[in-house]
Amino acid sequence: MVKTIEIRGVPHAYELTAPTDNECTLVFVHGWLLSREYWQPLIQRLSSTYQCLSYDLRGFGLSQPQTTAPAIAQRPASALVSSGYSDRREHSELPANLPELTDRAIAPVLSDYVPAAYAQDLAVLLKELNITKAWLVGHSLGGSIALWTAEQTPQTVSGVICVNSGGGIYLKEEFERFRAAGQQLVKLRPRWLCYLPLIDLLLSRMNVVRPIARRWGRQRLIDLVMAHSEAAIGTLLESTTEAEVHLLPQLVSRLQQPVYFIAGANDPIMEPQYVRHLASFHPLFQCSGNNVMEIPQCGHLSMLEQPDAVADQINQILTQHPT
Repeated sequence: MVKTIEIRGVPHAYELTAPTDNECTLVFVHGWLLSREYWQPLIQRLSSTYQCLSYDLRGFGLSQPQTTAPAIAQRPASALVSSGYSDRREHSELPANLPELTDRAIAPVLSDYVPAAYAQDLAVLLKELNITKAWLVGHSLGGSIALWTAEQTPQTVSGVICVNSGGGIYLKEEFERFRAAGQQLVKLRPRWLCYLPLIDLLLSRMNVVRPIARRWGRQRLIDLVMAHSEAAIGTLLESTTEAEVHLLPQLVSRLQQPVYFIAGANDPIMEPQYVRHLASFHPLFQCSGNNVMEIPQCGHLSMLEQPDAVADQINQILTQHPT
């Protein structure tokens, strides 16, 4: 059942399965322009062993701001640059008691849309739900958020599994093209897009090796249309700056918890070489190099394309690190 909890002024939708004999909770963090829905195939396979928490990031899915902010997508590109979105944006004042909600004091961030800010949201959610021992499973952008959360709450987060998530190398031209295409996608997404024939079929074939079920194409369409403009543009621009990209390897190298990476062998968005690059900064890779799992015949949506393989990998990882 979907429930809602307010975090930093925004209602967050979440689903929490029943407790199990295992003390650890699996927490699933979705990626850009997606929602908690995409984790259901994995949760169906894992919830008998682990309690599972999935939620919508602020501005995505059902976690929508109650007040409508000016849509960034409607501002001219020059306004985006002058407002600081290519670097940092003024943030809403953080709650005075936020450091008490996590295991270590959190340094203020300058934007609501950097991964570190989303990690603060997740830290609050875990505290409010009385989750004291968790493994985080993050897809794409969600992987970065999971890594930041692990650093912010080391006593709560036992480990991280990044799915189709890597990076740490800033390729200027490629990132500029990706940012420009992403902004156009958000700007040109009218509500009537949901009624356009066959577009869900197109989305069921995008960034995957083999077409996923058409209902997932429909879900991708719904999440694209529903995404709050400011959050959609903000997360895109803030997570792809040169500074932010170069922070990831430093972050991974500092983490004391185990960190694993699951890559799609044919992922067109996050190629395995970039997954391995980021994984290489963690002590687990330096010791044995076995913290990267590559799934054959798989694109960017591993949890939908190969849910059995991903669930098996998660089970194997957690078996190596019993709580």
